Amino acid sequence: MIDNLILGFQTALTPQNLLWCFVGVLAGTVIGLLPGLGSTTGVAVLLPLTLDFEPVTALIMLAGIYYGAQYGGTITSVLLSTPGEASSVVTTLDGYQMARRGRAGAALSIAAIGSFVAAIFSLILLMVLAPPFANFALKFGPVENLSIMILGLATIVSFSGESRIRGLAMASAGLLLATVGMDAATGTARFTFDNVNLLSGVPFVEVMIGLFAVGEVMYQIRVGAAAPIRTRFRELLITRSELRRSIGPIGRGSVLGFLLGCLPGSGSTLASFIAYGVEKRVSRNRSQLGQGAIEGVASPESANNAAANANFVPTLTLGIPGGGTTAVLLGAFTIYGLQPGPLLFQSQPKLVWGLLVSFFIGNVMLLVLNLPMAPIFAQMLRIPYAYLYPIILFTSFVGAYSIDNNMFSVWIVFVAGVAGYFMKLYDLPMAPLVLGLVIGPLFEKALTQTSALGDGDLLIVLSHPIALVVLALAVLLAAGPSLVRLLPRNTPDREREPAGV
Repeated sequence: MIDNLILGFQTALTPQNLLWCFVGVLAGTVIGLLPGLGSTTGVAVLLPLTLDFEPVTALIMLAGIYYGAQYGGTITSVLLSTPGEASSVVTTLDGYQMARRGRAGAALSIAAIGSFVAAIFSLILLMVLAPPFANFALKFGPVENLSIMILGLATIVSFSGESRIRGLAMASAGLLLATVGMDAATGTARFTFDNVNLLSGVPFVEVMIGLFAVGEVMYQIRVGAAAPIRTRFRELLITRSELRRSIGPIGRGSVLGFLLGCLPGSGSTLASFIAYGVEKRVSRNRSQLGQGAIEGVASPESANNAAANANFVPTLTLGIPGGGTTAVLLGAFTIYGLQPGPLLFQSQPKLVWGLLVSFFIGNVMLLVLNLPMAPIFAQMLRIPYAYLYPIILFTSFVGAYSIDNNMFSVWIVFVAGVAGYFMKLYDLPMAPLVLGLVIGPLFEKALTQTSALGDGDLLIVLSHPIALVVLALAVLLAAGPSLVRLLPRNTPDREREPAGV
């Protein structure tokens, strides 16, 4: 291990690789700031620019774009309630509320710190445990993936707000939207109205931009633009109390993010949702989540960055993409004549360990870039919203158009924006709808495959120990708080004494 690390540092610390690592993380941060682009699009667009590079240099730059976008997506989520990355959707719930209370600098700071800690934690595990984790991930077939999706659906209760019925209704709407497109079992088109743009389903990124960005702008215009936030610079800095409150959420988010990120195809979005749901159950300040609690920023931000790094476990060791962006990176490996898989660590140690060490270096660069800049970014909220709203709408629609270069994406954003406006107007929670839309296709695929394995009998789940453990966790997550309330509580003897005794 020590020899491999030395080899990795010798490779990553060359001037050329350091330069392109910095270019990658900086470009990733900017890409994350722009709604609709995201790390997958950014890596795909910039991949042709790296064809003349050495393979290790090209991969260092492209990987930098990947985890740099995780940081960038947080900035607009907190300041403008406009997620730049799909995995930053959950951050808007508490991050934007913190910004409205003049704590935007603290939210961005803890996001940078949590992301850095999670990245370093996950990278250490990635280096030490990649082969064993890859072998364990191989045990996750359709049945186990189905149980993971049910666990994700169980977190819907955490996003329902004061009315669980409304939350379940919105989650059901998200699951129904997820049925649009090609049937996972038969390959026939469903609910597409003969529109070829819907064959691949309702586009998630466009819906996300419309609900959170356009819907928020429309609602603020109706109720009257909020006054610019004018806070003193020192009030934008994170406090010791907020740091102490964030230690537990960062730790839990990092562990959950890494475990979920190791599973092929899970990506970072699901990890951030589940981490937030767990925080709503175990945090001491759970009642404040959704109202501007710093735990609601620390946990999902840690989870999505840990998951982003853990996505490289199946990518490097099995040749199976961990998410959308690593699927593009897998194509980059092929272009450079490399074959990810069990033999890559032996055949290309210089490339593999140089790439892994560059993750450490890139995350240090991102921390140095983002932590001092957090209070400065927060000063954007001093700009009158009459000037910000056109900018938000412009970047939202341009970002949507750039995804597929057609107007259909723009219309989806507009329709989702109108829906988001009415949801805010009638106090309907958006997060369950988004979660249903994210999990729906994955759930249907796992359900179809599980049914096929059992010849139509879903009780096959009972014969898989890992699936049973995950399902038990899902039941505890969904029903645990309700069961606790039903338990009898012992009253101290002195409280049972009659009056006057």
